[in-house]
Amino acid sequence: MREKPHAGEGTAGALAPVGEPLLRIEGLSKRFGSLQALQEVSLDLWPGEVHCLLGENGAGKSTLCNLVFGVHASDAGSMRFDGQPWHPRSPAEALSRGIAMVHQHFSLVPDLSVVDNLLLGQARGVLDRKAWAARLDRMRERYGLALDPWALIQDLSVGERQRVEIVKCLIREPRLLVLDEPTAVLLPAEIAALLDVCERVAAQGCGVVLVTHKLAEIRQVARRATVLRGGRVAARSDAPAREIDLLVRAMIQRDLADPGAAAAASDGPAAEAPAAQGSPDGEPALMADGLSVRDADGVLRLDRFTLMVAPGEIVAVAGVEGNGQSELGAVLCGMLAPTEGRFFLNGQEMTGQPPRVLTEAGCGVVPEDRHALACVTGMSVAENVMLDRLNRFRRFGLLDSAALRSAAQELMTRFDVRAASPDVAFGGLSGGNQQKAVLARELTLEPLRFLLAAQPTRGLDVGAVEAVYKHIRSAAARGVGVLLISSELDELLSVAHRVVVLYRGRIMGICRAERAERERIGAWMAGQQEQAA
Repeated sequence: MREKPHAGEGTAGALAPVGEPLLRIEGLSKRFGSLQALQEVSLDLWPGEVHCLLGENGAGKSTLCNLVFGVHASDAGSMRFDGQPWHPRSPAEALSRGIAMVHQHFSLVPDLSVVDNLLLGQARGVLDRKAWAARLDRMRERYGLALDPWALIQDLSVGERQRVEIVKCLIREPRLLVLDEPTAVLLPAEIAALLDVCERVAAQGCGVVLVTHKLAEIRQVARRATVLRGGRVAARSDAPAREIDLLVRAMIQRDLADPGAAAAASDGPAAEAPAAQGSPDGEPALMADGLSVRDADGVLRLDRFTLMVAPGEIVAVAGVEGNGQSELGAVLCGMLAPTEGRFFLNGQEMTGQPPRVLTEAGCGVVPEDRHALACVTGMSVAENVMLDRLNRFRRFGLLDSAALRSAAQELMTRFDVRAASPDVAFGGLSGGNQQKAVLARELTLEPLRFLLAAQPTRGLDVGAVEAVYKHIRSAAARGVGVLLISSELDELLSVAHRVVVLYRGRIMGICRAERAERERIGAWMAGQQEQAA
């Protein structure tokens, strides 16, 4: 039996499988205070299919996944799982029934090892860590997700932590696997491996729900797709690979205007970046002179990094994650003192200065881990958006809440940060809206002379990616120097003027951000040094 298409939905695919779906959702609704997160959402997931769930940030995708996984209870509607009514009271109940979920935000214990995090909630009695480490090694052989069993979570990169979350689910061999933006922090090779995992898991009869913004992933693995907009089903497609344009229009209610953003979103050919702005005769926005970082074990993580970024220039840092990008970002935002070397912002030395001094000097920072470094989740959206300028809203020693809310609302509207009000807790926003709020604060710093943006589009939908790079280009046009760190090579090529490639902490090469240089950049990322002529 085939689902009846809604108006404007894609209908070009094959008939749905015969029989009862593994998961059936009918008329599901959920409200959080004044925010209607979901409104009468219906969806079927069949055994053996990868079903992609799409939508702008705040469209209700994570809420729907959390209802299935038992994090929240629905207000109306019903679910059936494996032929039985499904009313999960907790994630533990969902796990016991064979439903596993990779959340958008990590749920790991930082000061425990990888293997100990895997043991949490699964092992009882005497803990055989060596046996679980061996299971982890078999998972690596099976899925290509390599992890050091004995490494502490706090010492892992963001991408490695995401791998731990994914392995935590796969090691349970679930019947239903829910993946909420799992590839947002993975490298291209890791993404390919994970998509292959999705296909292999589905081939074994498991149902897979994949929340993603990346169109190339939809083309590769989606059997069917559902688009949410404003908490409602906006479109369905039984042939998503052929109906990408329809899905994008349903997501953002328009076509993408920026060809560079469109290319990045679809992993297609990159657009040529504009010519560099600014004058090389003035003080560089950033001058890094021989920056080196050794970790607590004496391992060299960043090796004599030397670079100048001119005012108005966007320089991209590319490389496989774990090759010194995190250490470079930590040094430049004042969170880590370099072992050797110095750096200057607009001619003023800033080596070893705390973040507050860097902010006062006109340095905006979008860190790769927004939860740890960019926000206070228990504070309101307004307080987070204005975190570096709260003193402006003090009158007679008290905070002028009305003025704060008004100024925050203006920024939220400008940067399309979607929340019920500026007063809601920052932690209640979707991941994409949290990222846009951080960008709103950092891009409106006065004066903004240099912007360090690490993974600024992580977790954003295609429309939001387009908007982010529009704001970054606008800042560069005003004379702001930008250092852009990202694992999304196509995005870097579409927006930057130059590309710097890091490999094991050392600069392997620098070139213009042009499509013709893609193969050369890829070779540098793999550690292949050019031979002298």
